[in-house]
Amino acid sequence: RFLQAANACRYWPTGRGIYHNDAKTFLVWVNEEDHLRIISMQKGGDLKEVFTRLVNGIKTIESKVPFSRDNRLGFLTFCPTNLGTTIRASVHIALPKLAADLKKLEAVAGKYNLQVRGTRGEHTESEGGVYDISNKRRMGLTEYQAVREMQDGILELIKIERSL
Repeated sequence: RFLQAANACRYWPTGRGIYHNDAKTFLVWVNEEDHLRIISMQKGGDLKEVFTRLVNGIKTIESKVPFSRDNRLGFLTFCPTNLGTTIRASVHIALPKLAADLKKLEAVAGKYNLQVRGTRGEHTESEGGVYDISNKRRMGLTEYQAVREMQDGILELIKIERSL
């Protein structure tokens, strides 16, 4: 709704594209919702490797193209929900038992400032108890803290899922 209010869907530039490494574990999406969407991803649970690759990629890009940053708001983005660190760290995880108790899932998500959505993006439902779970906060903390908060919440969800 924020993007529609700002007419972000009109007059899309012709210079859009996705650039990626050979393994498709590091991607830069140009001129989609924001000017750049930088993605580091892989299957498995090696969060350190994913985060390290992201940090190294961002440093390389920023050495050539500086990012706009405000002392109070953090990094400036087109969508105001991404202001601050701009980082959205997410995990696709199967939680079939918790899927049967959405109140409990939402309670844990709230405690750890997590956003729960389906794996096909915002405003989608879970399919087969698989969720995309990410940090909700982007302002008032560092990138590392945002990822750590997401990791702590995921570990708690795994613990609860196993106990059910």
